[in-house]
Amino acid sequence: MKLFILVLFCVCGCFAAQEDERLPNKCEVCKFLTVELQDALEKTGRSKEVLEVGEVLDTGKRRRKIKYNTSETRLTEAVDDLCERILQYNVHAERPGSLRYAKGASQTMTTLKNLVHKGVKVDLGLPYELWDEPSVEVSDMKKQCETMLEQYEEVVEDWYFHHQDQRLEKFLCVNHVLKTSEQECIKEVWKGDMGTKGGAKEAESDSTEAEVVNEKEGKTHDAGEL
Repeated sequence: MKLFILVLFCVCGCFAAQEDERLPNKCEVCKFLTVELQDALEKTGRSKEVLEVGEVLDTGKRRRKIKYNTSETRLTEAVDDLCERILQYNVHAERPGSLRYAKGASQTMTTLKNLVHKGVKVDLGLPYELWDEPSVEVSDMKKQCETMLEQYEEVVEDWYFHHQDQRLEKFLCVNHVLKTSEQECIKEVWKGDMGTKGGAKEAESDSTEAEVVNEKEGKTHDAGEL
């Protein structure tokens, strides 16, 4: 019983300490901004819808037709509520670097909830019904996302209309937003359970290898490949 209480104390202590560790940096904000924008664009990339734009003139001139998947309307819809979707992320305190931000319940929170369901009293300093509310870190990321999106709106539009052959993450974050010394999180790629010893090092090395492979094969993860 004493051992069980000690384990519980360590889990809660680790959760609280890492949860308050830091706020998201500029690299992490830009990274997940591009993830969400790319995801929204990919969902509509294969649409065959055709839009009619412009007014019908007295001369009988027809309205101009454009494809939806290359239209400004598609970009506008993708950007709409983009930063609001950041609130769907949770802090996975058991993961390193930018990998700590992901959708779905973290291993730590899942463990704590399971303990509560077994009748164990767990005190995180806030009511149980608020455990799933966006954390301070995630709320801060959402605010930074809104500021960044507004500041680099023209860059995003330039990429969408002229440079979709390039990775959005590289075009926006690497080429425009971040200094060279601020780009570390771009290399971090999720490769599975990070709870095992040495997982962080594995993720770092694997991400570097993945980056090299992508460059060699010319692979991208942008809407331009749809």
